[in-house]
Amino acid sequence: MATQSEQRHLILAVDDNRNALEIIRRILAQSGYEVLICEGVPDAVNLLNDQRVDLVITDMKMPKHSGFELVRHVSENFQDTAVIMVTGYPSIEGAVEAIKIGADDFLAKPYTDDELISVVRRALDRLTAQRAAQSVLEWDASFGIVGNSEPMKKVFKLIAKAATMTANVLISGESGTGKELVARAIHYNSPRSSAAFVPVNCTAIPESLVESELFGHEKGAFTGANANRSGFFEVADGGTLFLDEIGDASQSLQAKLLRVLQNKEIIKVGSSQIIKVDARIVAATNKDLPDLIHRKLFREDLYYRIDVIDIAIPPLRERREDVPLLIRHFTAQLCEEMGRDPLFFSDRAMNAMAAYSWPGNVRELENLVQKLIVTVDGNRVDMVDLPGTMRFSIEHQAGLNRPLAAVEHEYIQNVLASVGGNKTQAAKILKIDRKTLREKLKKIASNPN
Repeated sequence: MATQSEQRHLILAVDDNRNALEIIRRILAQSGYEVLICEGVPDAVNLLNDQRVDLVITDMKMPKHSGFELVRHVSENFQDTAVIMVTGYPSIEGAVEAIKIGADDFLAKPYTDDELISVVRRALDRLTAQRAAQSVLEWDASFGIVGNSEPMKKVFKLIAKAATMTANVLISGESGTGKELVARAIHYNSPRSSAAFVPVNCTAIPESLVESELFGHEKGAFTGANANRSGFFEVADGGTLFLDEIGDASQSLQAKLLRVLQNKEIIKVGSSQIIKVDARIVAATNKDLPDLIHRKLFREDLYYRIDVIDIAIPPLRERREDVPLLIRHFTAQLCEEMGRDPLFFSDRAMNAMAAYSWPGNVRELENLVQKLIVTVDGNRVDMVDLPGTMRFSIEHQAGLNRPLAAVEHEYIQNVLASVGGNKTQAAKILKIDRKTLREKLKKIASNPN
């Protein structure tokens, strides 16, 4: 007997085989679902534009337009619609590719009635949970994730989706963008929230202790092993293992991680007993992993294991409209922590901070707010209280009536700010030598206007 929630869901089945469509419709109709059918991707796209659909079930192999094209179209245009890919050519590669471009599940032919109903219920349950989680996450700053910009709304939707799934997640973004906060948001909004969230810095594990740190050891396994010890995977069993800066992991660490992800089992150092582990992997990096793979510095097979759900966090300069929200959030939070009266920002100071490029991202903004709370007398921050490079950056708002030298001065200052004042890096970006840069900076200092 179908439940009321099942009856409210509308499903679209897409296949070039009419008989296959009728079978899907018959099976799902018996379970109380309403099913629409289309015999090709163009018809499905037209229907989706006219009617809200909860779930799309699409065949992979179709003439002219494949199921992958439809999955990508739904993922990019209908964030509130789930997708199941059906194929007669099952493979791990196909399943991973379907999930990566937006499918919620994968079903191989031939399948039984129960298998179809099960995968449909699973996808719709995740969709319901995703909708509920999204409404909470989009406006909830309890994990320090603050933003109302379009780029961040996309991140919130991906967090909500990832929280309802068990697939591994790769979070990419520049330093200071909040990758660990996103990882924690995924964990604490998932069914694994009652188990441990275990953060691991991949660059901080000594090469000689990789196995002991990951898998644990038995007493007496080596000199200094005075007691039994659980490794990261065992501690995170049933929960989430957060692998930070995985792009900097050594080749040895990469190989050992791959082995556990493939087999989901570990052996402690000094033991022969196999231990099954169920730790979800959420990894983070500020590196370009495909480039590292091309340079033979990162394993391609490990990359495809961790990069099932990909969340790219935009740098702060690409979501400047969130700067005032972040300033107010950190100011209220830090003033309360420090027992200080509320601090306010003038419009000019707020505009200057919004115009700044923030090379250190959200971490840099939080540190500056903390510094201002400590150093500013009174309860108002004005232009004079901001760092020099930030005061200068507001000048880019001026019109087209400035001399060329002023524009050049502004550009040099902005480049310097983007690299934290490093003159060597700035000279490379400007494609001039350090001597020329020093001369230009002297001119700026002698004639700042």
